[in-house]
Amino acid sequence: MTNGINRRTFLKGAGVLAASAALPVGLVEIAFGKGNESFTFAYISDSHITQINDTQFVRNFDRGLQKAVLEVNFMDPQPDFVIFGGDLAQLGKKAEIDHGLAMMKDLTVPVTWVIGEHDYYLDLGKYWQEKVSPLYYSFDHKGVHFVVLNSILTHDDWTHKRWPTPEERMRQMARLDNPEGSPFMVKDEQIAWLKGDLAKVKKDTPLVVLSHSPLYKVFKEWNFWTDDAEKVQALLKPFKKVQVLHGHVHQVLYNRIGNISFNAFMATAWPWPYPVSYSQLKNKVPDMTVFMNRADPFKERDGTGWGKIDLAAGPKVVHHYELWENSPRTVENNPKGNPADTKYQDPKMRIPSQEHY
Repeated sequence: MTNGINRRTFLKGAGVLAASAALPVGLVEIAFGKGNESFTFAYISDSHITQINDTQFVRNFDRGLQKAVLEVNFMDPQPDFVIFGGDLAQLGKKAEIDHGLAMMKDLTVPVTWVIGEHDYYLDLGKYWQEKVSPLYYSFDHKGVHFVVLNSILTHDDWTHKRWPTPEERMRQMARLDNPEGSPFMVKDEQIAWLKGDLAKVKKDTPLVVLSHSPLYKVFKEWNFWTDDAEKVQALLKPFKKVQVLHGHVHQVLYNRIGNISFNAFMATAWPWPYPVSYSQLKNKVPDMTVFMNRADPFKERDGTGWGKIDLAAGPKVVHHYELWENSPRTVENNPKGNPADTKYQDPKMRIPSQEHY
């Protein structure tokens, strides 16, 4: 990595500072677990491994994932585990998933998996469940309850009846600006499971919810939208500490709804623009989100990277976005408890968007 960060202190919890070296993946310290026992996990997302032919894959996307894996292995101390936030593959092919898994096997710590739509819509998650993980599940780690949701489901009619082949269904879902696309859902069966799962958890237990799509509504035309997000939010509302982490959007994105903090992680593959650049409809980015100092389309790594989240014992949440070829960003809760960019929240401080494309 040529544009990494220098040694800096970045983890703060329970009054303790910890120092770390350059980290091109999400590193998260939980400092409010059982007995205030802190731990870290890393977060990698959206590698979009793409097969060209039998043994050839898009080199740039391979390198993004390889870089993240390499840096996790160099972390000292090692995180307890890694979360992969979804879209390991681009078109859900067995060869793409296998190729991504082969790279992820180089990790020196265990992996927790979240499925993305690019992993799902070719065979509706069959191969993923055989080779990778269940589609949704929960687990506990050092006093924190983790919930993994499959948030990229959609209407049965769209899924099962509209397309002549599974390959066409996958191609349609893989497009960004697609009138044939369909907004995502968690759906009632999974929501009922979540209700039962959370019923066994004490309300003062910290929750970390992992989804691929954001569990709130951003921009429907790009599937940055979960139709039944409010039903999930209602089940999370009674808990004192709730953090939702997601991938999918390939951009700096954060929000807070009630007691629930939402933070997106960057992709290792490519960045997406914000919906404000979509001239057909008005911008739907949440008011709290400040536009990232815009990615340069002539730099393949501008706007891709990683993040680090500090979850301290109190209500404060700090998210450090580290971008491979762009300015670092830090988002933290302001005195009102809402996330705000520490440098670019004021429009006067923002760098104009790139226009030479």
